[in-house]
Amino acid sequence: MKILAIGANGIIGSAVVRLLQQDHEVISVGHHQGGLTVDIENTESITALFETVGKVDAIICMAGNGEMGSLQTMPESGFLTVLHNKVMGQVNLARIGLAYLTEGGSITLTSGQAANILMPNTSAIAMGVAAIDAFVATAALELDSGKRINAVSPSMVKETMEQWGVDSSTGIPANDVALHYQASIQGTDNGKTFNAIPSN
Repeated sequence: MKILAIGANGIIGSAVVRLLQQDHEVISVGHHQGGLTVDIENTESITALFETVGKVDAIICMAGNGEMGSLQTMPESGFLTVLHNKVMGQVNLARIGLAYLTEGGSITLTSGQAANILMPNTSAIAMGVAAIDAFVATAALELDSGKRINAVSPSMVKETMEQWGVDSSTGIPANDVALHYQASIQGTDNGKTFNAIPSN
């Protein structure tokens, strides 16, 4: 299977690539680093990437920026970052990518648990991840040729929490999150959000 992995340089992305490249051809794409890069806020950049890569059997997006901040103090730009990058970046990646997806292929986007596990200062992120889950569920109704679209919704990742210097005991290891992307690609689900949360 030929898999396009966008956001491959992050903590989750690196774990996903390590897992999937054991059995598949994985094309890794970063934002600033690597042989292939893409700006998901720019539709021309997305189209150029697919023109370079050609047809693929699966598309995974683990990119998407969010902003944390108080509802009263965070500027509008924080909310717009989530809308332009996390939401429309992934939506446009799916819209454009469908034309390059082989019959029976799949798209997997990334949302997050901010709309399910509520915390202060995450309203912008919660808005964005809920939008991705809703988009995937409804877009799945319109796909043909056996194509599928799902999302993976990770909770706080253990390695990220360790980087932040906070207690990581409630985090989920990146390798465990990667298993949900694998399930989305290799399974038959369509319109599903895979909740990547700790098992304990």
